[in-house]
Amino acid sequence: MRWLMINHVQNASQSLRSNRTRSYLTILGVAIGIASIVAVLSLSAGANKIVSQQIDELGGNIAVVRPGEPRDGPLSGLSPSKINREFAPSSLTEYDLKTIRAIPGAKEVAPIIIVGGAIKGDSLAPNSSTVIASTPDLISINGLELKDGQFFDDTINKDKVVIGLQLSVDIFGTDQSIGKTFKFNKRTLTVVGILKKVNNPINYNNVDFDNTAIISLDTSKLIAGNTPQIQQINIRSDTVANLDDVIVQVNKKLLANHLQQKDFSVLVGDQISQPTSQLFFIITNITTAVAGISLLVGGIGIMNIMLVNVAERTREIGIRKALGASNADIAWQFIIESLSISIAGGAIGYALGYMAAFGISSLVSFTPVFTLDIAITAFVLSIVMGTLFGIYPAIRASRKDPIDSLRHYE
Repeated sequence: MRWLMINHVQNASQSLRSNRTRSYLTILGVAIGIASIVAVLSLSAGANKIVSQQIDELGGNIAVVRPGEPRDGPLSGLSPSKINREFAPSSLTEYDLKTIRAIPGAKEVAPIIIVGGAIKGDSLAPNSSTVIASTPDLISINGLELKDGQFFDDTINKDKVVIGLQLSVDIFGTDQSIGKTFKFNKRTLTVVGILKKVNNPINYNNVDFDNTAIISLDTSKLIAGNTPQIQQINIRSDTVANLDDVIVQVNKKLLANHLQQKDFSVLVGDQISQPTSQLFFIITNITTAVAGISLLVGGIGIMNIMLVNVAERTREIGIRKALGASNADIAWQFIIESLSISIAGGAIGYALGYMAAFGISSLVSFTPVFTLDIAITAFVLSIVMGTLFGIYPAIRASRKDPIDSLRHYE
């Protein structure tokens, strides 16, 4: 049996070499599909790794509460109901924030509230700039550092603002803007602190702190009303060992607040490191779907070349059957040829995918990640493609009548 398989491999290699151009084009089609998948997965893993490292550097005792029930799977973000919930009013309230603060072991609690509006200092702020409202705990929970000034506290908060370094340069033309004022939604805010440059817009808060202005909850109520829409609540437990107990209590208390309706998610560890931007999440899944179409096209290419091979080698099939080859022997011969094409395409696609990912990474703030899972995914996809799209041509070849096949002349 082993020698027969070796013979099949040798025959497959000889067949592919005899039609080099056609084989190379088919391999290229498979490689493009695999490369697309590898590039998307490696870049996504790179973004996740950055967030995971941030969580670890902060002590590993961070939990995050977000509105909306937990996602059931990697593609669930594409469902209309999920997307619509992202644009619906947040289920998290200020009462939830107070409830969490009262939980023993919850050492620091900081909400993230996006406040809409335009920032106008000496110059108008770029569209990428954001204003968020939070509490004094935000700076310690997220490991932020001040370049100048101070963070607002319980006594210094009304109409005071802390801004990112890049935002200071954009609206004032300088990174020395302590005491300067700017207009936000017709309200004058005074800069009391400037953050050190973070230079990393990817984090579990989905906030680019270099381009962000941070105001207090009291100030946000003066600007946007008394019912703030909380997009996220960050929690730091007093110890890593105590984090699980805190999470249990958060779930229990919030369920009571929400009349036993699970319209929120409490995330920890790897759950937090998933892409925090819904837009990023959707783009990743759509790109993966497009890459899947590329794989389908590559698979159709495999089936096409195998059907052509079967037609061109009808007489060879007849001779092999006349010499005692079984239907299974003939089928295996063509399946192995199909697998040879797909595995070669998978190997080339794996390399091309990482080359493309590193090229794309020069335009973003994170680098691709090499993982065994991605390599296994590329290999398994290659095997599945070669088998799935090679079965029909192999069965068609195995069912040829030997007498009719021997009558076939090229």
